[in-house]
Amino acid sequence: MASSPHADQVTTAESGDAASAPAKRPRAATIITEAEIRSEFAHHDGAVSRINNGTFGCCPASVLASRSRWQRLFLSQPDAFYFHSLQPGLARSRAAVALAVGAGVDPSEVSLVDNATTAAAIVMQHVAWSFAEGRFSRGDAVLMLHYTYSSVKKSIHAYAARAGATVVEVPLPFPVASPAAVVAEFRAALALAKDGGRRGVRLAVIDHITSMPSVLIPVKELVAICRDEGVDKVFVDAAHAIGQVPIDVRDIGADFYTSNLHKWFFCPSAVAFLHIRKDDPIASQLHHPVVSSEYGNGLPMESAWIGVRDYSAQLVVPDAVDFMARFEGGIEGISRRNHDKVVEMGVMLAEAWGTFLGAPPEMCGSMAMIGLPGCLGIDSDEDAMGVRDMLRNDFKVEVPIFHNSRGVEGKEMDKDAKGDEVTGYVRISHQVYNVREEYEVLRDAVNKLVLDGFTCAKLRPASGKVPSH
Repeated sequence: MASSPHADQVTTAESGDAASAPAKRPRAATIITEAEIRSEFAHHDGAVSRINNGTFGCCPASVLASRSRWQRLFLSQPDAFYFHSLQPGLARSRAAVALAVGAGVDPSEVSLVDNATTAAAIVMQHVAWSFAEGRFSRGDAVLMLHYTYSSVKKSIHAYAARAGATVVEVPLPFPVASPAAVVAEFRAALALAKDGGRRGVRLAVIDHITSMPSVLIPVKELVAICRDEGVDKVFVDAAHAIGQVPIDVRDIGADFYTSNLHKWFFCPSAVAFLHIRKDDPIASQLHHPVVSSEYGNGLPMESAWIGVRDYSAQLVVPDAVDFMARFEGGIEGISRRNHDKVVEMGVMLAEAWGTFLGAPPEMCGSMAMIGLPGCLGIDSDEDAMGVRDMLRNDFKVEVPIFHNSRGVEGKEMDKDAKGDEVTGYVRISHQVYNVREEYEVLRDAVNKLVLDGFTCAKLRPASGKVPSH
């Protein structure tokens, strides 16, 4: 009879959510070697300088192998898989996440979902119901950062604004000089949202690490401000956080906290978690958008039984934890070294291009923003995408480009060493598979573009649109 890939690690007393803690798993006897790291990521295209872990993340071969075993287990006997293996496996994954996001977190507070956008939709759906059912008044506010991820913004508008919410954005400065600058803008926007006390602020959506531009936000301080100012609920969109920075959801104190596990936690796509304190009355009011046979049994179970789907990405979370345990210091050691390296590479690029970091090192996780030479003339999002395509196709470098159209109100745009305004930035990532030579390829590619006299104007046809590459 087929058994689950980790069946030997679960006691007979454990079934479903009764498996509230993962069984003892042997730690690696020796620290992973450079050769073993290369082997774990040998499926990456070796011809490409892949310094964009932040977009799609990465998954090592050992975790992919475990995923394949789960998939074969399902295919071998689907009925046995669904009724005997699936729920204990998901319970182990929830328990592994609970251990990773703070001491004392109960696995029943953790729901596994496809991604952070799904988690946002779950929360926004509840907000919409609160307007529709009269718990919130039409015109009450939802506050979000200007750099909130686009799909989360769309979810806010699709659910909350359509139901009657007034959406207020926090216009964060970029480049950013300090956490204090973020706090000041947040306080000002919150005062605007409250409208002199005439309007309730029902929800604040706060990024832990913004995606583009990438900035580590002082999330604990902003949550505390929300509490002091009477904001009903706080949702932290931490899509990039787990694996980049230490997380203690209880210490942060938000009502809802979500993070993707495929970006920096070495899981396959698509898996994320949503944390809701079980002692919060609202926990029983949140439901998965897909209504399943488990509807009404709590979000963790609703999310764990939504039909015939591939659950393998959610089932290999313990294997990702095992992979990280092979590194000195585990996940904390990985994130610390990634931070140090991404800052080092960012400084190297900034010095080579005569520019600067978009945020101080303490506001970087494992990603950093570096200004591009102003002479490139990146004047639109289309220009940014054109340069990104050129770097990929002509130089084999994969890195996102950000067009900064905002600057700081009342302040001139920052300039590079030649006196040109810096309107474009690269967002570099550092993960365990990256090496210095990849960043040097990016450095040399940009320097060549400058030396050749390239400007984005050369990418634009008469219509002003960037051609495809």
